Amino acid sequence: MAHLLGAEALHLEFPTRVVFDSVSLGVDEGDRIGVVGRNGDGKSSLLRMLAGLQAPDAGRVTVRGGVTVGVLDQAETLDDDDTVGNAVVGDIPEHEWAGDARVREVISGLVGDLPWDAPLSSLSGGQRRRVALARLLTGDWDVLFLDEPTNHLDVEGIAWLAEHLKRRWSAGSGGLLVVTHDRWFLDEVCTATWEVHDRLVEPFEGGYAAYILQRVERDRQAATIEARRQNIARKELAWLRRGAPARTSKPKFRIDAANALIADVPEIRDRVSLQSLAVSRLGKDVVDLLDVGVSYGERAVLRDVEWRIAPGERTGILGVNGAGKSTLLGLVSGTVEPTAGRVKRGKTVKVATLTQRMDELDEHMADPVRVVISRLRTSYTIGTGSKAQDLTPGQLLERMGFSSEQLSTPVKDLSGGQKRRLQLLLILLDQPNVLILDEPTNDLDTDMLGAIEDLLDSWAGTLLVVSHDRYFLERVTDQQFAILDGRLRHLPGGVDEYLRLRRAQDSVTPVASAASSASAPGLSGADRRLAEKEQSALERRIARLQKEIGTLDVELTSSQDAGYDHLTGLYRRRDELTEEIGRLEDEWLELGDRLEA
Repeated sequence: MAHLLGAEALHLEFPTRVVFDSVSLGVDEGDRIGVVGRNGDGKSSLLRMLAGLQAPDAGRVTVRGGVTVGVLDQAETLDDDDTVGNAVVGDIPEHEWAGDARVREVISGLVGDLPWDAPLSSLSGGQRRRVALARLLTGDWDVLFLDEPTNHLDVEGIAWLAEHLKRRWSAGSGGLLVVTHDRWFLDEVCTATWEVHDRLVEPFEGGYAAYILQRVERDRQAATIEARRQNIARKELAWLRRGAPARTSKPKFRIDAANALIADVPEIRDRVSLQSLAVSRLGKDVVDLLDVGVSYGERAVLRDVEWRIAPGERTGILGVNGAGKSTLLGLVSGTVEPTAGRVKRGKTVKVATLTQRMDELDEHMADPVRVVISRLRTSYTIGTGSKAQDLTPGQLLERMGFSSEQLSTPVKDLSGGQKRRLQLLLILLDQPNVLILDEPTNDLDTDMLGAIEDLLDSWAGTLLVVSHDRYFLERVTDQQFAILDGRLRHLPGGVDEYLRLRRAQDSVTPVASAASSASAPGLSGADRRLAEKEQSALERRIARLQKEIGTLDVELTSSQDAGYDHLTGLYRRRDELTEEIGRLEDEWLELGDRLEA
């Protein structure tokens, strides 16, 4: 493969530390490289040096003659007085850019919902980020450097960007280097991984899943102080190999060594024990939304929502920006009142929300971390049964990536990721039994995301998660729901099913969507309505059966001293329910295929 650019003996030093020491590497035609590493280890600095935006203290970067390089930096450089259209395509005449299929695709995928003539000063930070990304992708580049390109993109936007980058160049041409904490995106797009750590850059073959496999093997052979990191990585590898529902149809790698490495790794969560403990803390009633609707003036945000949240459930919520996710969570937490229907809460319910604003830290900004945690509980219990373990707040902080010297750092001087971790710690130490996480992955690196996922695996309570990080959502939740057209819909097919439904929704013209009798290709209007009705009925039956399984699991936990015949009957009934759910999900997917055809 032809060489595009390279770096030789790069050295970068800040006043307090050395970031890189004699790093040499290169990017060749066809490379699709993901860059991972802990916050502050130099990922963005590496990207900027290779792109020519930052000079190293020693060493050099060389670019092959004629090679064009495009960069998406974290620093935003758009002109407030510019318009969306001019920022994206410049002064190119409309008939020229409109005739370019790639430009049309980029505009539709990233900024199709923005007014073309709107000034950039009127846009939110997330919208401006999408404009900057669209401006870059409409250009013709041999190499693209992308620093956190998935920030401010929703699940659909991330899926679109992954597909665009996979098709942007022909096989064996072009070069991509991307810094991101989105592990699904890394696995979907990248064929190689660079890990930045300890002043060097270590290359690995394959995307994120293959990188985890190789790192586990490296750590096992080294047998050093990476023991904790290794355990979390092995646990994550076990989940990757065993597969979330959305991954089982296309596993990323099948290597015998992986099976050997995870042979002694148990399931990531002891669901029966966690649910039993959740029932003991919550009782059978958590929060029920009964035929609930929420309207703001003339605009109906949610309607006809029927959702009975069970103890110990782990649910991910999907929906486009503005669909009503925050409103739905507000109904659960009690900060939003319904305008129709009613919300019923269990007497012992204690809800806590990890918000994007980090309000919990406002009163602690001037205090050192150790002073903040000294005011809280003296211990925190993780795990259940014989595996239960009491940790001090300091030990919990260490588990979440804080070093001993950082305990003396004032909260205001912590990085964004450190503040995010401390925010979660304060909430967990308050011991809620219903935990709502609103975009919890912001500012966290992949290792720290793994540590938080590990911590949540042993948390006994009801968990609701809103996140555009698909990997995190699939990793910590057992089921997903979506808000579509103001209604809450169960997704037996997970995130893949949500994306399919959204594509089908977007393909309907405004006229067709207004007409209830509009028909899908191959189905008459009546047949389509019947199929949709059957799908809804199947979703309700699946939900009822899943709830019955949850009840059985609790009974099994509390009936271990019962007779053999009684236990055998419970297990037989559970197997029957599981088999029935599988059959119903197959029917549901067949109906989905008919509706999509």
